[in-house]
Amino acid sequence: MERVDLHGEDTVFTRTGAFADRDAFTAAGWCAMERSLEVVGTRSAMMLVREAFYGGRRFDDLVRRTGLAETVASKRLRQLVADGLMERSPYREPGARTRYEYVLTDRGRALFPLFVALMRWGRTTEEGVHGGVELAHAGCGAPLVPAVRCEAGHDVPIEETEARLAPR
Repeated sequence: MERVDLHGEDTVFTRTGAFADRDAFTAAGWCAMERSLEVVGTRSAMMLVREAFYGGRRFDDLVRRTGLAETVASKRLRQLVADGLMERSPYREPGARTRYEYVLTDRGRALFPLFVALMRWGRTTEEGVHGGVELAHAGCGAPLVPAVRCEAGHDVPIEETEARLAPR
């Protein structure tokens, strides 16, 4: 198996196999990162997902808490539903018409590690900025930290990461 170790250069992964020759192919159109960003790669999408994690469900509350225009929120919620991250659930206040709440699906809840990582990373972006929400373990009170593990359960630092083409 061909192996290209690029530590010390601009790249942080070791590329292996067919992925070692980056000029032999393009990732456009099939990259998992690209597909993910097509779904949640906008500020409005992640703000709506954030509010859903915080317990927001109703359109008016989501709009108010995100500060998004109703048209933007409506369009993005339709897309999040179409992509399977949220589902619409009907509710009806007494004397009012039926409306819909937006509830995270299992696929949407699977974004939790990304949510934790973005929140933690965001706390480091501006010096002297404090406050905001901190996520903590209910069992012991310690703040949550994002972690990268292999499927065998090992913590994997970036310098021990290999990038390879996944089987189709």
